[in-house]
Amino acid sequence: MNEFDFIRRYLAAHKQPENGVALGIGDDAAIVRPGAGCDLHISCDMLVCGRHFFADHPPDALAHKIVAVNVSDMAAMGAKPRWMLLAAALPELDENWLAAFCDSLFAQARRYGISLIGGDTTRGDLCFSLTIAGETPRNQALRRSGAQDGDDIWVSGRIGLAAAALRHRLGAFRLPESLLAACQERLLRPEPRPKLGSRLLGTAHAAQDISDGLAQDLCHILRASKLAAEIDAAALPSSPELKRLLPYADWLSCVLDGGDDYELLFTAPPAARLRIEQIGRDCAVPLSRIGRTQPENGADRLWLRENGHLRPYAAQGFDHFA
Repeated sequence: MNEFDFIRRYLAAHKQPENGVALGIGDDAAIVRPGAGCDLHISCDMLVCGRHFFADHPPDALAHKIVAVNVSDMAAMGAKPRWMLLAAALPELDENWLAAFCDSLFAQARRYGISLIGGDTTRGDLCFSLTIAGETPRNQALRRSGAQDGDDIWVSGRIGLAAAALRHRLGAFRLPESLLAACQERLLRPEPRPKLGSRLLGTAHAAQDISDGLAQDLCHILRASKLAAEIDAAALPSSPELKRLLPYADWLSCVLDGGDDYELLFTAPPAARLRIEQIGRDCAVPLSRIGRTQPENGADRLWLRENGHLRPYAAQGFDHFA
């Protein structure tokens, strides 16, 4: 099997939604038709073997994650994902591996209503780059720079589990099998929140998905909005079992700095609390209010409240070049 057999058999052969695609896989460029009155959002994420995933990462889970992390970028802006392009470097064309990978890739794409419209393939060290495009109603997108003084800070779902699975594998600590399975599922198959993101349009002021650690990603919002914030350690949503089993410092590091959660972090005015709680129920996603923004005051941007005491917190999230 050569490159073109791979494209015809595993990529072009899958049935996909029309989704405004006038010309898809098979030409020099795709042609798509964005919706009237919409802004177009475009994002790109690269996943490199040994840096973002292990070589023994199951192919179906890897495809799931590749789509999920890109859908999460759309969710953070309230955008509906519509199209994607996949560039892949593969050390070999293993048909069993490719079948599992592509079946999962297209299953996830259908789940979110996305059409694969092109990309590129080559032989090389295992690496994937997925470009995704989506839409929001014009001038309504959520931005990092939109947070306001006095906003509540919210986070979706539970955080810290994916980081705990990774640190277990790296030998930082050991998790019992029952908890490890749940944590590994979050690491291998994250669940982005596109429905929640779109429902927050017009209600939230700013948003960011949690990819590199809650503290670091919150600081992106704070810097863009020229604010500081206080968060409450007791309000951070995680697994009660994880919090009970790990030493406090390890648990806090997983939750605030671990990353790979792909939950939504957003700010909104206190007057919107009841509406946000209803949005969470409608989306079947637990939402937790973890703190509040405040004016900048000196060099310290993020403050952590623990047992009634307040201290500055230096974010130590994932660094792609460390």
